[in-house]
Amino acid sequence: MKIQFYKYQGTGNDFVMIDNRETIFPKNNTNLINEICDRRFGVGADGLILLEDSETTDFKMVYFNADGNESSMCGNGGRCLVSFAKQLNIIDTKTTFDAIDGIHHATIENGIVSLQMIDILNVDNFKSHLFLDTGSPHHVEFVSDVNNFDVTNMGRKIRNGAPYFEIGSNVNFAELVNSDTIKVRTYERGVEDETLSCGTGVTAVAIASHVAKKTTNTTINIETLGGNLSVSFENKNGHFENVFLTGPATYVFEGTLDIK
Repeated sequence: MKIQFYKYQGTGNDFVMIDNRETIFPKNNTNLINEICDRRFGVGADGLILLEDSETTDFKMVYFNADGNESSMCGNGGRCLVSFAKQLNIIDTKTTFDAIDGIHHATIENGIVSLQMIDILNVDNFKSHLFLDTGSPHHVEFVSDVNNFDVTNMGRKIRNGAPYFEIGSNVNFAELVNSDTIKVRTYERGVEDETLSCGTGVTAVAIASHVAKKTTNTTINIETLGGNLSVSFENKNGHFENVFLTGPATYVFEGTLDIK
């Protein structure tokens, strides 16, 4: 069976996209998804995303990590899926879609996608770090020299250690550049390595910076290894609403998978 796929990237966070409205892709085949995402023997990607029909919105997002397991929300993946939906002529400039963490609204204009993330009602502020769930769980630490920080080894240690253990957490290391700009590097669970960018991760860092009183700004520019994003939000007595992740979402190439 041959299936058309499309490759997209959002600030270096890359995804294999498949139009699965006819439900032909074997999404329970974990090994297949892992093989497709493999960077040496497959297409290569941080994850695979299926666009499926929804009864209540424009489409549904089903996201799989590179290890082949269905996962929690992916912010850059969601932005890339909006761009993909526009390429398929499912949407024009505005959309509403279903994801594992609920309904999302988004706009797209000139390749820039602004995606509304979930409201954040709770942020745990510890002495050494902060923890919050922005659709995926995120550990956030502020460091003094993020460019030279050992993200891979420290991220892996935290991801697998207490209190996260088997379930794990994504791990973000951040450095304040100025009152409205933060550098971020992220170790992603499921990928089990540093990625060039993580949408839910930079969202978590922006909100964490506000909770930790690193900045009073509610629009934060984020510098990642793969490019620049912005996160905006409203702080309503410690509850963060109207959270938007904004940045480019770019078509890379397309091809055909021969599924046996």
